[in-house]
Amino acid sequence: MNAIDKPLLETDISLGRLLDTIDGVRNLPLIFSYDGRPVKAGYHVTEVKAGQFAALDCGANPEAWSEIFVQLWDIDEGGRTHMPAGKFAAIIRKVSEHVQLDGSAKLTFEVSDGIQPMQLYCASTPTLRDGALHVDLAPRPASCKPRDRWLAEENAKAVTACCGPSDGKTACCG
Repeated sequence: MNAIDKPLLETDISLGRLLDTIDGVRNLPLIFSYDGRPVKAGYHVTEVKAGQFAALDCGANPEAWSEIFVQLWDIDEGGRTHMPAGKFAAIIRKVSEHVQLDGSAKLTFEVSDGIQPMQLYCASTPTLRDGALHVDLAPRPASCKPRDRWLAEENAKAVTACCGPSDGKTACCG
């Protein structure tokens, strides 16, 4: 299978999207993977934080967003198995009793094995395979928001130019 044949996975999903997926598979093990390997079976959710951010980007544009941070401690502990997806959802529900969590907020995972420094990851669309719910975590890269907006506008223009109306008919390339 080449890159063109692979299904497109949504990256940088929200907490709400992850919880919606979990609702249908609460008893299945939830396995996060990062840096090409799954978390150890004894992993812990050690902290869930909600943040409201206000900033000025490199183009002097004001920015504001909500973000949820889920901290994973990647350890192997006493013959445990991977946490059931429903237990993860229950942890989030317990946090939401005390901290307002916006389900549409940007979701960031902080992962460490307790030795290496924490690293930031975003989550891809959860997938079912081998009797478990898998969530691949990708390193969260830095970005330039003005450049990202410009690229999005350019891509939208290209799609409109390619697939927009042409003499009353829809012209499509591809």
